[in-house]
Amino acid sequence: MSKLKLPKIIGHRGAMAYAPENTLASIHTAADMGVEFVNIDCKLTKDHLPVVFHDEELSRLTNMSGRLDATNYDVIKELDAGSWFSESFMGEKVPSLEEAVEVIINRNLGLNLELRPCPGREIETATVALDLLSRFWDEEDDNLPLISSFSHVTLETAMDFIPAFPRGLLLREYDENWKDAADYLQISAIIINAEKTTQEQFDEYLDYRKPIIAYTVNDAERARELFDMGVASIFTDCPDVILEELESFN
Repeated sequence: MSKLKLPKIIGHRGAMAYAPENTLASIHTAADMGVEFVNIDCKLTKDHLPVVFHDEELSRLTNMSGRLDATNYDVIKELDAGSWFSESFMGEKVPSLEEAVEVIINRNLGLNLELRPCPGREIETATVALDLLSRFWDEEDDNLPLISSFSHVTLETAMDFIPAFPRGLLLREYDENWKDAADYLQISAIIINAEKTTQEQFDEYLDYRKPIIAYTVNDAERARELFDMGVASIFTDCPDVILEELESFN
């Protein structure tokens, strides 16, 4: 299993406090702030194209209603994914996964790809997305993307398809069976909800001796507390705030 290299700060969906989430603009914004690693989400369109998008429904993040998995890519790619955030981002598009990966590589960023399959697409989402990633990263590379998901089926598919890519087990809340899942899926990181984890549960995660990533942390003091407790990395919407805190702490 590949050694996972994590910085303390991971830009959540790019830098979504400052640019529309999961867009190329958001990725560039995070890179401009000095972030070394970004998290983006991946789903499949109706015609099986991987795009960078969080929701199952289009309405919150674009100028169209309907389900993403019921819409073909040639429609998706023409949508406005920026105006909802600010007029200055009018015309920003929903990027394909390929477009996003090209920007991530060009900006010299690490990648956490969160696979968010629509119902019934748990296996296909992993195979399609990892097939694309395999064109950009060789299994012997030092800084392979971290593949994460709440879906155990999706992570199992990723493990079988490209076992060299490290896997992160996403937890919405504590699950008493998490260790069994982590062992079976040969995970490289545990990704926890920072606001729904008790000290006792956190100590249990620490005892597993895999890096802990906490989401989503936008308060600098809370970030420092988590690092002091042993968290390896955090997802944040406002990387500049947390980076400034780290600089003052150092």
